Amino acid sequence: MNSRCCIRDEREELTELTLKPVAYIESDFHEKFGIPRQSGLASELTATVVFTPEFRSPEAVRGLSEYSYLWLIWGFHANSPRKDGKTWSPTVRPPRLGGNTRVGVFATRSPNRPNPIGLSSVRIRSVDAAAGRILVSGADLLDGTPIYDLKPYVPYADSHPDAAGGFTDRIEYKKLSVEFPPELLNRVRPERQKGLIQVLEQDPRDAYEKKPEHVYGMIFGGQDIRFTVSGDRLTVVDVADRSNHSVKQRPAAHREK
Repeated sequence: MNSRCCIRDEREELTELTLKPVAYIESDFHEKFGIPRQSGLASELTATVVFTPEFRSPEAVRGLSEYSYLWLIWGFHANSPRKDGKTWSPTVRPPRLGGNTRVGVFATRSPNRPNPIGLSSVRIRSVDAAAGRILVSGADLLDGTPIYDLKPYVPYADSHPDAAGGFTDRIEYKKLSVEFPPELLNRVRPERQKGLIQVLEQDPRDAYEKKPEHVYGMIFGGQDIRFTVSGDRLTVVDVADRSNHSVKQRPAAHREK
C-alpha cells in the first residue's frame, strides 16, 4: 500500500510542467467584457499572433500557410482570484444555461479551471514568417494573452460533424439583432466594423446581470461602444474614442525589438 502511494506521488511530480509562452496575441479587446465566449463565433474578428524573439524563426512556421485553421493553446492570465481563496471549483455556472445551473467544470469550457489553459480554433488569414506574425480571425482572446503552443487544424482528425454537444445541444443559440446607426458605425475603422457587429450579436452582457434599458459600455479597438438591449434587439447609442483609456502594457517579451 505504501509503495503504491509512493509511485503515485512520484508520477505526480514527474508530470508537472513549466510552460513558456512562444507568442502573445494582439487583439482589439483590452478588457474581458465583450470577448466572444467561444472562438469562431465572430468569424470576421481579427487578431495577430506575435512570436516572442526566442521563437521568431521562419523555419518554425514553414508549411503553416498550407493550412486553413490553427489551434491556439493559451493561458487565462487575467482570471480573478476566487473569493473563497480556493484555486478552483468542481462545478461552474455556464452562461449558456443562464448562469444559474451548475455543471462539472470538466464538462464545460469555463475559464475557471484547475489549470487555466484555453483552446481556440482560429482561421489563418496570413503568415508573415520573417516578422514572426500570423493574422488570424475568429479569436476569442484578450490582448496580451500568452500563447503556449500552436498546432494546425487537420480536418480528417479534428472534425466530428456527428458529435454530441452535451447541454449546448439542448439550448437554442440565438443572436441579437443589432441596430447600429450609420453615423456611429462610421466612427469605427472599416476593417473592424463586421467583427464588432458580430461581437454585439453574441450579446456581450453577463448572463447574471441583464438589465433592460441599462446603457452598457464595451471597450473595443480603443473605442467605447455604448449600447442598450431590449428583448432580442441591441441598439448602439454612442461610439467614443478612448485615447486617454489606460491600456495594460504587454509583456516585455512581446514588444517588437
